Amino acid sequence: MSATSQVTDFSDLFTDLQNRVRATTSVTATENQAKRYINVGLHDMHVGTDYRFPWAERSALLRTQAEYTTGTITTTKGSTSVTGASTAWNTNNDFAVANVRANGKFRIAGALTPYAVDSVSSDTAAVLSTRFVETSVSAGTYVYYEDEYALATDFLRPVDAQRFSDQIPIDLIGRTEFRRRYPANSTTGRPTVATIIDVAPSGNTTPIRRVRFHPPPSTAILIPYTYITGNLAVSSAGTAAANLSANADEPIVPLRYRHAIVFHALANWYRDKKDDARAEAAKAEYTDIMLRIMGDVEVGAARPQIRPRIQGYVRRAKRPWSGSGGRRYDVNGKFDRME
Repeated sequence: MSATSQVTDFSDLFTDLQNRVRATTSVTATENQAKRYINVGLHDMHVGTDYRFPWAERSALLRTQAEYTTGTITTTKGSTSVTGASTAWNTNNDFAVANVRANGKFRIAGALTPYAVDSVSSDTAAVLSTRFVETSVSAGTYVYYEDEYALATDFLRPVDAQRFSDQIPIDLIGRTEFRRRYPANSTTGRPTVATIIDVAPSGNTTPIRRVRFHPPPSTAILIPYTYITGNLAVSSAGTAAANLSANADEPIVPLRYRHAIVFHALANWYRDKKDDARAEAAKAEYTDIMLRIMGDVEVGAARPQIRPRIQGYVRRAKRPWSGSGGRRYDVNGKFDRME
């Protein structure tokens, strides 16, 4: 760590914290505690203010899956197995993905009830996630579609809380409202509404963020979207991660703002050590830094201005006795006079 430069990497951050609290460095237990406070400070710095921090914004493209209706389908009431005829469910389409995939949905024989696909074993064999509850179907028509799509692995939340894409008009609504409005969500078309959902696989505490569209896409389209990343650190090799780990790791926070992380960690350190006065002082310093950070405005951004409309007044003041609209009168209805 340089004694004269701004704190830069993880080693700088946790060493600076230890120096500020006058803790002995190179002590494993103390160093680990400092590292934890730095990571807590880094994450807490972004809570509730993601939309104000452009360094956390990322862009990605999502490609939808076209509906698939080739061939016919056969299934039996009470069964999870479906059999196709003249189908190519396990064959890749033009985008190198299978025509039918797990988590997609079948709408069978014109019914509006969607049946999720659990697995696909061949071009003519698939397994449903739930048993078929309607009348058995033999060589019936079907529609396969997908209404849920994986988002970027580091997706935390959309940049725009009202719109999923800034190029395609797809509004964002809450999960509860989406379920209330579109309980079946089985008629395909061009998406106009979306919601963000969390899927947590069994035995895994890390949720997977996905987007669900209404109507489900009927064709393959590219949907660009912007989002806030959940990866707040990057290694010296350029690998993104959620936390700072190695000494050379750096936070994605711009260099000029990184000392704010130390002050947040400092407030937590003093608080946990029961030094309330110093904790409050560090917290006040952190709050002041954060207010100044959020006060920075990007180039070209609109800022509130007071602009009185004085052009007309100035124009008339320059020629008070000429022109039909520029005359000035006294209370007697006469021109200005020296009396």
